Amino acid sequence: MCRHLAYVGPPVPLGRLLSDPEHALVRQSYAPRRQRYGTVNADGFGVGWYAEGDPVPARYRRYGPVWGDESFADLARVVRSEAFLAAVRDATLAGADGEAAAAPFTDGPWLFSHQGAVRDWPGSVAPLAAGLPPEALLQLTARTDSALVWALVLRRLRAGDDPGTALAEPVRELAAAAPGSRLNLLLTDGRTVTATAWGDSLWYLADPEAGRTVVASEPYDDDPRWSEVPDRTLLTATRTRVALTPLKESPL
Repeated sequence: MCRHLAYVGPPVPLGRLLSDPEHALVRQSYAPRRQRYGTVNADGFGVGWYAEGDPVPARYRRYGPVWGDESFADLARVVRSEAFLAAVRDATLAGADGEAAAAPFTDGPWLFSHQGAVRDWPGSVAPLAAGLPPEALLQLTARTDSALVWALVLRRLRAGDDPGTALAEPVRELAAAAPGSRLNLLLTDGRTVTATAWGDSLWYLADPEAGRTVVASEPYDDDPRWSEVPDRTLLTATRTRVALTPLKESPL
C-alpha cells in the first residue's frame, strides 16, 4: 500500500517526475505496476519541496485521490525544485484523520514518508509508543501507524543520529515488536535521500554525470538504468552517489 518518490538533482518542474512519465506517481495512484499490497492509492497524497535558499520545505497535501485535484496539476506544472518528496496513500485503516495522515510528514528541514503497514496496529507497538516522551505523543499529527513511525525516527534525528541510523533502528524495533510489518521508509533534507526496503518494493535511478538521483517505490518509466533495492536494505544517496547496506533484524 502507498507509493512514494524522492528526488535530488538539478531543478526540474515537479510534474517532470510526478505526472509526465507514462507510469508516474499520479498513475501509480490508480494503476501501479509493482504494488504487492492493495490496488488503489486514493486515500490522500502530498508533495514537499525545497525553494532556493530556504532549508525548510513547503508542502501541499490533500485527502482524496491525486488524479482529481486540479490544483495539484497546476502546481506540478509550474513549481520547480532541486529536491522533493511525494507520496500517494492507501490507508491502513479507513478514515484515519484525512489530510493530516497524508505524507510527507515534516519537521525543520526533513520530509518523511512510510510505505507499508505496522502489523496488528496499534496494540503491537504500544510498548514502543510508551517509550516516547509524552510531548511526542501529544504532537502526533494523525492516529496512524505512519505518524508513530515518524515520531520514532524524529526522536533519533533530534538526538543527533545520522539519517541512516535514524531510519534503521526504528525499523528493527518495529519489526521485532510487530513481525511481518512492511517498513519502507523515505527521508530527505533536500541534499540527501535515505530509505529502507523492508517488505515492499524500492528502486533507484542514479545519474551521477547529470548530478541527480531518484528513489521510488517503483520506476516511473522503462529506463534500463533503474535498479531494484534488495529487501532488508538501507539506501543512502546524494546527487552523485548511492550506497546500499544490508539490514538485519534485532536479536530477540
